[in-house]
This record gives sequence, structure tokens and C-alpha cells, in this order.
Amino acid sequence: MTACRADGVQYSIVVPVFNEQAVIPLMLRRLDALLGTLDAPAEVIFVDDGSTDCSSIVLEAKAKDDPRYRYIGLSRNFGHQVAITAGMDAAAGAAVIVMDADLQDPPEVISAMIARWKDGYDVVYARRASREGESVFKRWTASAFYRLLGKLSSVEMPSDVGDFRLIDRRVLKAFREMPERDRFVRGMFAWLGFRQTEVTFHRAPRAAGESKYPLFKMLRLAVNGMIGFSDAPLRFAIWVGLAVSGFALLYGAYAVTRFFADEVVTGWTSTVVIISLLSGVNMLMTGIMGLYIGRIHAEVKRRPLYVIDRQTGFDRQQDHAADPLEQANVSGIRAAE
Repeated sequence: MTACRADGVQYSIVVPVFNEQAVIPLMLRRLDALLGTLDAPAEVIFVDDGSTDCSSIVLEAKAKDDPRYRYIGLSRNFGHQVAITAGMDAAAGAAVIVMDADLQDPPEVISAMIARWKDGYDVVYARRASREGESVFKRWTASAFYRLLGKLSSVEMPSDVGDFRLIDRRVLKAFREMPERDRFVRGMFAWLGFRQTEVTFHRAPRAAGESKYPLFKMLRLAVNGMIGFSDAPLRFAIWVGLAVSGFALLYGAYAVTRFFADEVVTGWTSTVVIISLLSGVNMLMTGIMGLYIGRIHAEVKRRPLYVIDRQTGFDRQQDHAADPLEQANVSGIRAAE
């Protein structure tokens, strides 16, 4: 367990926010109650990921009025995983907790996480014992994804675990050394190792508002996890290519024997079917390799992960008087004022 930092903050709670004005009042009440029960000073860092509703107004006002709260406003929507990274880059605590704003990650579970951290664990992740308010389809696809990723990935990833977790300061330092652009944060922490354990909780339905992870975004996150932590799609492309080539050779041998037997197959249907099959497989394999090449292209451009438009509340910290990113990895930049 890392000792308390010089600025007095022991716990940093990072909350990415995107258009959550309906749930913010209840979230603030529950966070206020939690902060009052903790055994050491804590900060809450809201990362506004380009909200278009009133979320930024409420959260920035809270950061101005309450010294325990901080606000970071990104210049646009960079995505949930990048917003998490921005908050962790700015965190000052010896232990950093990431939770979602929709209250499906109950703030009250943080106390149990802290207890396990004090037992000597470096990473404490929250496993969902149940998922109320979600459709059968979403529960089934989530379960299937975790099982598939666990089998294909080169590292062991716990099932039914999202980004709700506590990490020690030294884990955060190692995390900052991972500069990839297409982020799958839960996989990155699994890859890092360290001493990890879990706490279980019952995931409640959203307190208000709508999910910010529709099917398309879920699929995109799944693809990021699959490509970032497994070369199985490339190996799949190789084996499918070999299988199709073998089938083509066998069919070619069959056509030759028919030719010498003066039984040439007439018509174009079989030819069209074979060409269509080969073309479809070729496009599929090219697409798989294209995903990997696209990630390489994104990495070599070396753009910052995010751009900060404005921030509030950090001037009250001794170690963060100028900019919370000054002591962090150069993964984001501050927009000119």
C-alpha cells in the first residue's frame, strides 16, 4: 500500500461523464455521503467527455464550491476509455478509483475496495454478481464476449468485470507507460499484473437517463479488446486462407479429372459460386489485417490522447497548482487559453 502523498489526498475517485444531467444530483448526494465516511482526505475528479447537456455547468459549479471536487472539461468527446485515462493522469491520491456516473457502479462499494487495498492488494476490481435492468440479449452477449476474450487473450481477464476498480499509485505509474491510442483499460490492467483481487456487488439499473454504451459502441469496445490483446484474428485469417486454398486445389483436381474423362462441367453457376466465395473470404481476411494496420497507423501519428479545454479545482492542490498533467505522462495536452 502506497503512503499518503504530501498534498494530503489519499483517495482519488475518477468519474467520466457524458450527458448525465438526469443522474448528477443523486450521484453528488451519494458521493458526498461516501466522502464523509472515508478515513482519509479524498478528491473526486469529474471528466466531462464533451457533454452537450447541462452536466458541465453543474459539475464545474460543484468543483468551484467544494474543495474536494475537481472538474476537467475535454475539448470534445474522446470516448469513455480516454476520459478514464485523463482522470487518472490528473489524480493525486495514493489509491485511484474509477467508477461510472450512472450509479450502476455503487459508490458505497468503494469502502470495501479500500479495505482490500489496505490488505496489500495493488488492484481491486468489482465483479458484478448480478446485472439488473439489462436485457437477456445484453447479458448473454457480455458473458459470451468475456468467455471468448478469456480464451483468445494472452493474459487472463476476469469475467463480469468492467472499469470499476481501485488501483495503487505504483500501478498507475506503470499504466502511464502504456501509450497506445485505442484503449481497452480493463485489459491493460490485466496485462500489468500486480497483486489483484475482487469485491462483488449487485449492479443496479441506471438511476436515470439512457445508456451511453449502445450496441455499436459495445461492439467497438469488444473489437478493441480483441485486437489489442490477442493475435487470434490474424491466426484465424491464416487458417481460413489455407482451408479455402485447399478446397480450391481439390476442386481444381476434380475439374481436371472430369476434363480428361470428356465430362467437362458446363455452365457458369459453379464458377460464379467459387469466385464469390473466394472474393468474400479475401475481403474478410483483408479487413482483419486492415484493423491491425489501422491501429499501427494511429500509433505512429503520435497525437495526444485528449485535449483539455478547461479545468476547475486543481489550483487548491499544492502539487497540481499549474496543471495536473505536468507530473503525468504526456498523454494529453491543455488547449491554449
